Amino acid sequence: MIESVEKLADKLNLNPAEWQESAKEQNELGWAPGHPIPEDPLRWGDRFPDGARKTLKNTQMRRNLGYATTKIRTKRGTRVEEMPDWEELREAGSQIKRNVSAHQIELLEQFEENVKARGGIVHWARDAAEANKIAYSIIEEKHVDEVVKVKSMATQEINFNEYLKERGIQAWETDLAEMIVQLSEDMPSHIVVPAIHRNRAEVKAIFEARMGDAPEGMGNEPRELAMAARAHLRKKFLSAKVAISGANIGVADTGTLSVYESEGNGRMCLTLPETLITVMGIEKLVTTYRDIEVFSQLLPRSATGERMNPYTSFWTGVTPGDGPQEFHLILLDNGRTNVLKDPVGREALKCIRCGACMNICPIYQHVGGHAYQSVYPGPIGAILTPQLLGAFDHHDPASTLPFASSLCGACYDACPVKINIPDILVHLRHRYTEANRGGIPSGWDVGMKASSKVMSSGKLMETAGKAMPAGNFIAGPDHKIGHIPLPVVSNWTFVRDVPAPPAQNFRSWWKEREASEGDNK
Repeated sequence: MIESVEKLADKLNLNPAEWQESAKEQNELGWAPGHPIPEDPLRWGDRFPDGARKTLKNTQMRRNLGYATTKIRTKRGTRVEEMPDWEELREAGSQIKRNVSAHQIELLEQFEENVKARGGIVHWARDAAEANKIAYSIIEEKHVDEVVKVKSMATQEINFNEYLKERGIQAWETDLAEMIVQLSEDMPSHIVVPAIHRNRAEVKAIFEARMGDAPEGMGNEPRELAMAARAHLRKKFLSAKVAISGANIGVADTGTLSVYESEGNGRMCLTLPETLITVMGIEKLVTTYRDIEVFSQLLPRSATGERMNPYTSFWTGVTPGDGPQEFHLILLDNGRTNVLKDPVGREALKCIRCGACMNICPIYQHVGGHAYQSVYPGPIGAILTPQLLGAFDHHDPASTLPFASSLCGACYDACPVKINIPDILVHLRHRYTEANRGGIPSGWDVGMKASSKVMSSGKLMETAGKAMPAGNFIAGPDHKIGHIPLPVVSNWTFVRDVPAPPAQNFRSWWKEREASEGDNK
């Protein structure tokens, strides 16, 4: 009997031993194991459908996501309703970022000139390797073995922490959620709330196991956990000589940079160390200082449901006797210029990293961020990651991301800078299709070709219509057709129920109607 069950499990590609090992590991850790650190943060290895199958099994993660995203959406809705000019602000934000894309080269040159004029040192990095090498060379000169970091998507994109660790330098994440992710040797699953997939019981277990100086008898109340993290990080802030940051905005006409955050860790990183290194994507520019007014209203309301960020920091070059006395800015391309070449796809570069599209997306809420196999999850990740990588070949797992959507359009309505994510998804699906034409046709190709023949002929459509009522034989009592294990329709019906066809089709009903009207005459 056991042998028969094992054979069946093997045939169905099931591995109970793997589940048992995972459950054992979870029991030993006290929390569900996270996603291992990948070699390429933009491309973790699995196709989206495969990643989603794994994350869907984690019911605790799905509960955590459902609770957190619902709460953030509710707060955001309250704050948006307070703004009578919300739609005008969205339009203003969209046009500001669109103007940046149209004048990217001139604005970058102006930005570089103004940063240098105010004592900053500007470096240009074509890709992750160059950015990491530049940052490491600066840190190496300071003869330190640890740095503090304010949360930065750009550094996550290039595996910055791992690069330094391999060379004997420890980068300490100071954002609370990022610290949770780092201590649990996990990957972030949200742009704004990286540890959104964890609950407080898991956080308590992570702190006790990995923090090193967690207080005895610590409970799992949010305040207790935050205080433990504060005490742990305070020592790092006071001793660090070098800090690493990202940037939410760079202002071309002044050379100013900004960081928006909620905990104060960013302020500590930006003011206490002697040397500050900022890694910024080249798309984060605005033209004038006045543009900040728009994004300072859009970003906090969309990201965390706050009227304004508790800590909004600005710095312009170096000020003698105040803050870091050495400032380096690394401007990161890493595929962004390729995105700019696409007149439709480049709208993705307007993103201000608020995460609103994730909080509203039904796909993200069910599968979580790790299913996207990229540091950029959710709807924005589905349009940004494939473009940064140029991933359109069907062999590339990242090429499946534009299909990770129901095209419901909720993300577009939520986006504070009006990125039309559904349109871009359709556009990228088209690019994928065009890139993979030719070669041996798949079952889907054959099915679509046959369908096009039928649908282009009135007579063939009429014949097909006559055959449709036969579908009632496989429909259940609820008049819905479930999974049909046949080519082409298998993938579609695996995740969708198809309504049973009516007993009479339109053509036959119309003929009866015409005949009846003729008899009445």
